[in-house]
Amino acid sequence: MTSQRERIKVLGAGIFSLILVLGVARFSYTPLLPLMQQQAGLGVAEAGWLAAINYAGYLSGALIASLISDLVLKDKLYRIGLVTAILSTAAMGMSTDLTVWAISRFVAGLSSAAGMLLGTGLILNWLIRHNHRSELGIHFAGIGLGIAGCASAVAVMSHGLDWREQWFAFTLIGCVLLIPALAWLPAPDTSGITQSGQKMEDKPPSPLFMRLFMAAYFCAGIGYVVSATFIVAIIERLPGLTGQGNWVFLAIGIGAAPACINWDFIARRIGDLNALIAAAILQIVGILLPVMIGGLGAAIFGALLFGGTFIGMVSLVLTMAGRYYPTRPAKMMGKMTLSYGAAQIIGPAVTGWLATSLGSYNAGLYLAATVMAIGTLLLWLLKNVERRDALQAQLGTPCPQS
Repeated sequence: MTSQRERIKVLGAGIFSLILVLGVARFSYTPLLPLMQQQAGLGVAEAGWLAAINYAGYLSGALIASLISDLVLKDKLYRIGLVTAILSTAAMGMSTDLTVWAISRFVAGLSSAAGMLLGTGLILNWLIRHNHRSELGIHFAGIGLGIAGCASAVAVMSHGLDWREQWFAFTLIGCVLLIPALAWLPAPDTSGITQSGQKMEDKPPSPLFMRLFMAAYFCAGIGYVVSATFIVAIIERLPGLTGQGNWVFLAIGIGAAPACINWDFIARRIGDLNALIAAAILQIVGILLPVMIGGLGAAIFGALLFGGTFIGMVSLVLTMAGRYYPTRPAKMMGKMTLSYGAAQIIGPAVTGWLATSLGSYNAGLYLAATVMAIGTLLLWLLKNVERRDALQAQLGTPCPQS
């Protein structure tokens, strides 16, 4: 009973940390974007650059995470990251200067990496050491809850608060979330064995597997970032959907909240790579529905599909990374996120440029869907590489490790 209670508290710390660093510090920007454009004079291209700068911060954090092996240092940086998430949120409401906003978005990106990678790695390490199932579906529900919560909060607050006051309100929400996120995650155990006495050993995949996996995850990053950043603005500009953008963003959060748990079950039945391929195909459909069919129904259904798949892919990939590196999960998580993060820098900047040149965000969605299709093909090729590596291992000639 005590073990299960501790597990719930640790997973709860992860959920609250993700709501803070991704919901408050990161995703609140998306539903607030149209309001900042109307009230604070933020331009379309500048909005894209701010999103790209946020991902540059996230990418920098991922690089740091990939280089650190010391669990104690990771724990310290995780806690510092949660505090800076609140500071970066407050800074958004303190100025209308683009440079201040850019610095805030970069710092928010760093804090997102601290919660998403260092925090996730610490939690997965705790689960493995305490002989719990190494699945992160419950933990990653925090991302969907963060998205849905931010969309709901903006929908409510917009009736009485301007853009600046809403950033300050999110800062207060972040302070509340900070308490359990810090208090419920225990200090890391640095021993090399689990509670049952089993030795923890890393089993890295082959270099070819890693290269293809990173390329596929880059494609997933492009597919994710365009909709995640611009979906509210996209919906607001579609015929007959003015004023409906926040509802669609809320649908993404609702779809995302249970998604990781669902994909954990799916992966148990059909395997991790097959689950990733299925999620990628469904995500392509979700991306294209709003522009190919139109109407609020298609937009909401597409948002539910998108929310129910993009975070499932992230959860599956990071869980796989933790299984390959149980003693230092953030090592491969950081490498994979470098690939995902690079896409998240390129995607918003290109989409902002396309929107400025063509007067519409639609081209960005078609680009995202095309790149996702390429990523799906790479995942299919990865299945063959996995079979080849398994066969070589059985024959006693394993591939050289990365």
